[in-house]
Formats: sequence, C-alpha cells, structure tokens
Amino acid sequence: MASGLSIAVVGATGAAGQTTLRILEERKFPVRELRAFASERSVGKTVTFRGEPVTIQRVEPAAFKGVDIAFCSAGSAQSKEYAPMIVKAGATVIDKSNAFRMDPAVPLVVPEINAHAARSHRGILACPNCTTIVTVMPLKPLHDAGRLTRVIATSFQAVSGAGVNGIAELREQTLAWARGEAMVARHFPHQIAFNLVPAIDRIGPDGYTAEEMKLVNETRKILEAPGLPVAPTTVRVPVFTSHSISVTAETEVKITAGRARDLFARFPGLKLWDDPAQHRYPMPIAVEGQDDCFVGRIREDLSSPNGLSFWVVGDQLRKGAATNAVQIAELLLHS
Repeated sequence: MASGLSIAVVGATGAAGQTTLRILEERKFPVRELRAFASERSVGKTVTFRGEPVTIQRVEPAAFKGVDIAFCSAGSAQSKEYAPMIVKAGATVIDKSNAFRMDPAVPLVVPEINAHAARSHRGILACPNCTTIVTVMPLKPLHDAGRLTRVIATSFQAVSGAGVNGIAELREQTLAWARGEAMVARHFPHQIAFNLVPAIDRIGPDGYTAEEMKLVNETRKILEAPGLPVAPTTVRVPVFTSHSISVTAETEVKITAGRARDLFARFPGLKLWDDPAQHRYPMPIAVEGQDDCFVGRIREDLSSPNGLSFWVVGDQLRKGAATNAVQIAELLLHS
C-alpha cells in the first residue's frame, strides 16, 4: 500500500507474535511495510503476512531505522535489551513482556479501561499480563459504579500462555495417553494432561508466585487504585487456549447481580454470556478466537453483603496479548 506505517514484530515466530500478525491483518491496520524479527536461529526463515512471505531479520539497531511502531513479543530479558535500542532508532515500542509494566514512566494500557494513560508515553508502552487483562475488563465497570474494596481472583490458565512448548506438551501427553504410553513432563514441572498444576511459576518466600503478584500489582496500576487488596491464585489447566478467572469482587456501594449484568453488557470489549438454566456460560472452547472477554455465572456473594462473584474467560493470545497491543497501536494512530 502506498500509505501507512512501517511496523516491526519482534518475536514473530512465537505464539503471541504469530497472533499479532493475524490481528494486524484482521483489523486492517495500515501497514505499509512489515519487518519481522526473531531469535538468531530463525534469521533467514520466513513468516507470512497478507499472504506474502516476510524474511526474519536479525535484531540490530540499523534494522529498525524508519520503523514507526514495534511490537515486542519476546521475553523480559530481551525486551530490556531491545526496547531502548528500538526507541533510540526512532520507533515507538509496544511491549508484551513483564520488563516495563511496573515502571512508573511506562503506561500500562488496556484501551477500554485507561486509554488516557497512553498519552504520557516516552517511547515505550506496556501490555499487561494476559490474566490481568481478562480479569480487569469486568472489574473496571464495577469499580466505576461502586468502588472496589477487595478482589479475590483464581485463574485457570491455558497451556498456550506458556508458549508453543506448552501447547506441544499438552498435545504430546494426550496422544501418549491415548496410545497407552508414559506421559513425560518436559516443559511443565508436572504432567499437565488430565491434571491441574496450582503454581504457574516459582513460589516465593511469601507463598505467592510471580504470576500471582503480576495480577495484584498490574490491576492496581491499571485501575489507578494503589491500595486495592487483591488475593490471587493461578492454576495451569489442560486447556489449549483461553484463560478463565473466577472472581469475587467487593465494593463500597452494593451492586446487585442484575445491576452487574447491565454494567457488563454495556462495557466495550465485554460480552454477557449468563443463562445458566440453558447451560449458557463462558467456556474456553467457546471463547477461543474471540477478541471480547465473556462474563457469566454472575451471583451475589453469600459471604459478603457487598460482594459479587462471576466467571470471566478471554482468549489470552488475542485480547490477552496481540489484540490489546494492536488496540494500543490504534490509539497511537489517533493521538
């Protein structure tokens, strides 16, 4: 196309990078030129964008000259090294790793919730953790209507949240079970097929994992509620795609289940899916491939007069990562 932006995708061969390419196509983002980057072993290989092969380049300063926006889908260590270099080359970086999320100078953005934060960027904008994004989508309308005073959240996280190795491990173990063979754990610390693992990563001295603390700290930053009590538990489950979160939220002002349904139904990026009598509630298999987060099982908390419990599911590769990043880029287009 004659007009548009020069876009770079770092980590283009991974699950999040591949989904970013797909979302850029689907949302018809004005890409004039696409540059793809990945690890050294992938240099010279190709990825596909708009039906055309794009050769993977080596990450080096000269390769980013003329780039307008760079999506970083690499790990935190790589992002810390690459992002300042890419900004120095003249691009704006939208980073999906944990590298900059809690940096006070870096906006942590979910466009439906805090689009205003993007205006203060200094070259780098951060995408929240995928579980955080899915969780805060229904929390925001409750916070606006009744002011949150406490959140309890238990996440049930798909293996694709651990990347292509997580997907492969669940597939391999399931096939091994079907053949009557031993199931070997290579990527996860325990067998994931037909199992639940109640710790996504290393447990710290306080009993919480880094994944759980991301949910605490990022939720506070996004909602601009630094003192909000959040009690997290994260669980890895044998599901390929879409994270599910069981949430109990308490508010200063009581919000009934009926009022919550109305708030959720009107909030952009949320879909109300709540008719249990007809077995209608969000499930990963139904939400996979969707950009909206689906919320249901809405009921008032029996243990707290101002508590509300619900179940929310989101495709963590799309809204939890790639879609949210492209939405941030769309904000930059109109800023």
